[in-house]
Amino acid sequence: MGGMPLNDMPWWRWRSNVRSALHMLSDPDFQRNVWLAGQDGYGDVTDAVYRLVEDTWLDSWSAEKYVGTIFRDSQEAALVDTAVLRVLRIMHQVGPDAPVSAYLDHQAWPDAVRAARDAHIRLAASDGDDPDAPPRTLEVLRIMTRAA
Repeated sequence: MGGMPLNDMPWWRWRSNVRSALHMLSDPDFQRNVWLAGQDGYGDVTDAVYRLVEDTWLDSWSAEKYVGTIFRDSQEAALVDTAVLRVLRIMHQVGPDAPVSAYLDHQAWPDAVRAARDAHIRLAASDGDDPDAPPRTLEVLRIMTRAA
């Protein structure tokens, strides 16, 4: 979140949270080395899912509703919708309090990761960011969304 101005979208804080969640959900190495290892500072899978849907209610309606406020265009919205649906389907099957391994071992997890990656790449590119940079900690996200 360094190339384009962080706050060029009306609801940029929500965009930042969605991007952070998608970033973590889209990176299998991060998931193994941070979430599975229990590293502090990044939350867990459930935290990422809540960041994805908490303020946006993307678990209740389409991201298309937010084109022009959180998402730049319908393609971003469609990619986010796909990722949200795949991740939520798994969350409902394993439960929100399931260990990280239950998500990572779920047969549909690779498809959810791929969908999150597609959305993450599109949003990062739209914001002028490197999609392959490592995810930022939740503290850095808090600082970024307080600033500006």
